[in-house]
Amino acid sequence: MSINARLNELGITLPKAAAPVASYMPVVVYGDLAYVSGQLPFVDGNLVTGRLGEDVNLDRGIAAARACGLMILAQLVEAQISLDRVQRIVKLGAFVNSVPNFTDQPKVANGTSDLMAEVFGDIGRHARSAVGVPVLPLNAAVEVDAIIAVSSA
Repeated sequence: MSINARLNELGITLPKAAAPVASYMPVVVYGDLAYVSGQLPFVDGNLVTGRLGEDVNLDRGIAAARACGLMILAQLVEAQISLDRVQRIVKLGAFVNSVPNFTDQPKVANGTSDLMAEVFGDIGRHARSAVGVPVLPLNAAVEVDAIIAVSSA
């Protein structure tokens, strides 16, 4: 089954890829790896902002991380990398805007991790970091970057 068919089966529509907010490339392919810059969470076209443990609850944080994962996939498509070329989600880095005593960053990051497993199956399982940070660009609640192995075109 193609990944686009899988997305349709799951009822997932990818968002429009967000333009960079600074001087960087959203995706750089080097060899057989696609490095996807940190993606912010857009839900229904709006950036999810705030801090986990303060004004963003755990469920909203998980949804925000899932939205970051959708944006990662959208950036691959925008870079003209067919999702069928994905050989493995190698590593995700999740950054969670959170108060000092919030310790559920791994649960928040599962929003992206679970999405990758839903879409890609076993090749969607990956290594990961999930860290709490005091602030993110544009006051985003979550940011996730990725390293993805891709086959040649």
